[in-house]
Amino acid sequence: MTNIDFTKSEQYTLSIRLSADGFSFSIHHPLNKGDFHFVQYPVNASYSMTANIKKMLQSTEILKLTYQQTNILIDTPRFTPVPFDLFEDEHIEELFYHNFPKNANETILCNILGKSNIALLFGMDKHAHQLLGESFPHARIFACISPLTEHFTQKSREDNHRKLYAHFKQNQMDIIAFDKGKLLLINTFHCKHTSDTIYYLLHVWQQLGFNQENDQLWLAGKIEAKEDLLTELNKFLRKVTLIPMQEPLPFDIQTLMTCE
Repeated sequence: MTNIDFTKSEQYTLSIRLSADGFSFSIHHPLNKGDFHFVQYPVNASYSMTANIKKMLQSTEILKLTYQQTNILIDTPRFTPVPFDLFEDEHIEELFYHNFPKNANETILCNILGKSNIALLFGMDKHAHQLLGESFPHARIFACISPLTEHFTQKSREDNHRKLYAHFKQNQMDIIAFDKGKLLLINTFHCKHTSDTIYYLLHVWQQLGFNQENDQLWLAGKIEAKEDLLTELNKFLRKVTLIPMQEPLPFDIQTLMTCE
C-alpha cells in the first residue's frame, strides 16, 4: 500500500476484478498513480459467484466506503464484438445469442469501445449483476477483454506493422489482432499446456496471413513456462516481444487505468 488515506476514499477509484480463479480489487488516485492499493481475494470454488461476491463484500470493510468511481471487471469468455454500424441497442440479446447458447440466468451487457469502433457484448450472471448493482449502483461494468482491446488498439497504431497481442491468464489466452490499427480478431482460447498456446498462436497467425519476418507478436499477462514458450515461438516468428507488467496487478486492470 502506498499513500492511501481511506478517510479520503471519495477521491479514489475502486476497480474490482471478478474471475473464477479468484477476485481482486485495486484502489488508486486517478491523478497520482503512486497512490495505490491492491488486494487479492481467494474464492471458494464450491460456492456460486454470487455467494463469493456476497462474502467478499461482507468481510471487506474498505469496499463499503464511498469512492469517486467504481469499476467492475468480469473475466468471461462469453463475449462477442459487434461493429458500430451493425449495433442496435434493442437487439443486444439477439446479436449475442447468435454466437452463444442461451443462458436463462444471464444478463447481457455492452461496452462501447470508441478507440476500437465496436460494441463489445458480454454475459454476466444475473444474480451477481443484481447484487453488485445494489452495492455499487453507479459502477461501470466491463468485460476484462474490453480495456485490453482499447489499450492494444491504441498501441497497434504506433506504427504500420500488423500485430497480434496475446494476453495470458489461468489456462486461458486472449488473442487480439490488428492490421495497421484496424481490429481483425478478438477471441479467447483454453490453453492448459504450452503446446496448446503455441498451436493456437501459430494457427491464428497463419489464418490471418501474417508474415513471419515482419509482423509482430506481443505477449502479456501471467505466462506459464515463459522461457519454453519464447524458445518455441522464436523458431517460427522473428518479432516476439514480452510486455512488462506491474506485478501483481492483473494486466487488464492496468490497461483499464491507462484507458481512463
